[in-house]
Amino acid sequence: MDAQVKPLKPVTPDTPVTRPSRDEAEAAVRTLIAWAGDDPNREGLLDTPARVAKAYGELFAGYDQNPGEVLSKTFKEVGGYDDLVLVKGIPFYAHCEHHMVPFYGQAHIAYLPHDGVVGLSKLARLVEVFARRLQTQETMTAQIIDAINENLGPRGAAVMLEAEHMCMTMRGVKAHDVSTVTHRFTGVFAEDRQEQDRFFAMVGHR
Repeated sequence: MDAQVKPLKPVTPDTPVTRPSRDEAEAAVRTLIAWAGDDPNREGLLDTPARVAKAYGELFAGYDQNPGEVLSKTFKEVGGYDDLVLVKGIPFYAHCEHHMVPFYGQAHIAYLPHDGVVGLSKLARLVEVFARRLQTQETMTAQIIDAINENLGPRGAAVMLEAEHMCMTMRGVKAHDVSTVTHRFTGVFAEDRQEQDRFFAMVGHR
């Protein structure tokens, strides 16, 4: 028997989010299948609610991850290196919070170390933390660089995201091959145009 879905109270910024049960989540998927015009009880769709709930656990795992923990381990023995560290072309897949359809692309992250460096894989992991949440590209850009500044305390940081949004390509205006670019600079990068130009040149955006 389908689980009874209890009405949820409206969520405001000050309201703590209470997650529905797995049964309630699967019942909601069955409702959406029926609303779309199909029969949730036909053979091909019987197990779909369980699959969707499981997939959501993976696609939105970022809500259970702490960016501070990802960036907690740094290395101070770097032979006196204090110049720009850049990791470019980090692939990501996220979901737009407006239509809950994917947007995907690449992230480019640079920072000027102050007191040690972080493992390069941790920057890719940081992108994953924020990509696996309901997002806007603008917010995700800001969250990544804020986490870097808060946890690494660099002399400067730069983040650029390039992405294609399926809410534009598969629905709405159906505009294909359109790339959205967002970037943000802090510290030395925000103050020095030459450092910005160096960043753009290194990621191939001159």
